[in-house]
Amino acid sequence: MPEQIQDRTIFSLLEVTRSIQKTLADRYQSLYWIKAEMNKLNHYTHSGHCYPELVEKKEGKVVAEIRSVLWKADYQRINQQFLKLLNEPLREGITILFQAGISYDPLYGLSLKIVDIDPTFVLGELEKEKIESIRRLQEEGIYDANKKLPFPTVPKRLAIVSVETSKGLSDFFKIIQANPWGYRFESTLFPALLQGDKSVPSIIKQLAVIAEQTEAFDAVAIIRGGGGEVGLSSYNNYLLARAIAIFPIPVLTGIGHSTNETVSEMVAYKNAITPSELADFLIQKFHNFAIPVDEAQRRMVRACQAIFTQQEAQLQHFSQQISWSGKSIFMTQRNKIDNIQSHLQLFSRQLLKEHYAEIENASRLVNLASPKQILRRGFSITRVAGKAITDVNEVPDGATIETELLHGTIHSTTQSKT
Repeated sequence: MPEQIQDRTIFSLLEVTRSIQKTLADRYQSLYWIKAEMNKLNHYTHSGHCYPELVEKKEGKVVAEIRSVLWKADYQRINQQFLKLLNEPLREGITILFQAGISYDPLYGLSLKIVDIDPTFVLGELEKEKIESIRRLQEEGIYDANKKLPFPTVPKRLAIVSVETSKGLSDFFKIIQANPWGYRFESTLFPALLQGDKSVPSIIKQLAVIAEQTEAFDAVAIIRGGGGEVGLSSYNNYLLARAIAIFPIPVLTGIGHSTNETVSEMVAYKNAITPSELADFLIQKFHNFAIPVDEAQRRMVRACQAIFTQQEAQLQHFSQQISWSGKSIFMTQRNKIDNIQSHLQLFSRQLLKEHYAEIENASRLVNLASPKQILRRGFSITRVAGKAITDVNEVPDGATIETELLHGTIHSTTQSKT
């Protein structure tokens, strides 16, 4: 009961909170369907209970917030429904439609006691966001922007946005690094969160980092290890899809096994259902380049071999022709030389005979003109001082002269000249 102090009615805090509790219990006796965003799930594994933080946002700002309670039995039942319908457990970061009672506890305050959550509503919210994102991208004329980019002939340098511990990333690396053709890829990992509300700014931040160095990469690959529709909800976000659509180099996605394509996958240059399929796509690009090159190389080798064979045959033909021609020319020239030699021998003998005869004739003439032949015919040679004289005027009076006869010499003194 309240106290009376100096004409004042004083209530204890417990009395006030119990009064609020009673009032709310009398006023809110039913269960209500409420729509809110689950900001945090706050699941405690040791007890199995959850204490979700529920918020409502307008234009990105929180306009209402309340705590709630989800007891273990209800959580397990609801979680099984999510797994069955969405292939994804109940998690934070999604907008839910839930049934709850309003309660107030003097110690823990106001809260909502959740008894059920409609998993089909979550699918509807995701679809609404997806449709709205597509509409905005199409209105801005950027929906197909990334798909229209030229794709490199050999996508060797990859910027990868993923979680280092992702199984999908492990599968991706296993395929591209162990490919039996020996194709070599260069990859740089840009770590990012891939699920939940924080995944959108995390991925966009890493895309911005890559955009500052696009000359170092041929393509960007966003790789995630699979999940259900709820886990992929962030990829329907308009801001993320827009960042992918306007990215300056091709963006490739391999973010899960879902058959319901997200907006981010729609606007990407190439979407692969799984990281393994994405790896196969990149290897096929190498194939598309390598196979024609290998075939061209084989054609070149065959063409060169054919040319070599043809040239070798021509060389052999020319060699035979040269050999035959050389032999023929050699024999012809040899015959000519033999003929010339024979002619030279005959000509030289004849010439020697003729010159020998001429020499004989000259010798006879020389012999005929010899002084001894003249002396033999009775002539003599007169000399004065050893010089033959032909004119008497050359002989001075009283000179000693020599007269050479055929047999002997006469020495005399001149007394007179006639």
